[in-house]
Amino acid sequence: MFIAWIAGNDYRVSLKASIAFLFLLLQFLLLLASGCASPRAASRSPAELLAARTNYPAHWWTPVPTNGAPAWEILPQAAAPGEVILSKRNELGLLSNFATTPFTFHEKRYASLEGFWQMMKFPEGDDDPRARFPGLEWRFTREQVSQMTAFDAKRAGDLGEKNMKAMGINWVTFEGRRMEYKPAEPGEHCRLIVVATREKVRQNPEVKKVLLATGNLILKPDHHQEPNAPAAWRYFEILTQIRTKLQHERD
Repeated sequence: MFIAWIAGNDYRVSLKASIAFLFLLLQFLLLLASGCASPRAASRSPAELLAARTNYPAHWWTPVPTNGAPAWEILPQAAAPGEVILSKRNELGLLSNFATTPFTFHEKRYASLEGFWQMMKFPEGDDDPRARFPGLEWRFTREQVSQMTAFDAKRAGDLGEKNMKAMGINWVTFEGRRMEYKPAEPGEHCRLIVVATREKVRQNPEVKKVLLATGNLILKPDHHQEPNAPAAWRYFEILTQIRTKLQHERD
């Protein structure tokens, strides 16, 4: 009799425990289902979902209408997972050579990295072979180009390059030194651009802040480049190297 009473009680305790467990399990499953079907989660844009996963600003990936976009531009939405386009449409544009980010290099102030770059195509003085070459028009002085930014500097550089082709030369100059332009392997011109880019970042706190904010994202250009572009043209790779060094210094 006693044994039967114990067995009956064990059965009732076991049954109650099973019911309680099933009730808790049901609550958990309902909660999980509710979370998965959350209207907020379902309505989130791809940009918001990426930002939530990576803690980066969602607007870096906000799609831009392709209608009316210039042919040269790579839009923010073109980034693959883990990438970001250094778009001039948001603060990442500060990392562009076009940006108005003044810096001093070799005791001279430049308005932008683009102005610094394109200036090298222009004569350094009256004795420069480029200045003495017959039939060429230099619409701007080297000094004027050094204080230009964005497309103004780019267009001036295009004129300078046109004159270079007319002369049949493939070199530019800095402080009297000739450097091959667009070499197959990185050379003096590339090293100069790397150092100047470092100075731009170092001397402009906001540029440094934006660069570090990209974390470990793969930086991509916002414009189409020729296949196998020379190293100096791959500014996104130069910035990645600078970012890595800054991250190590911060740690």
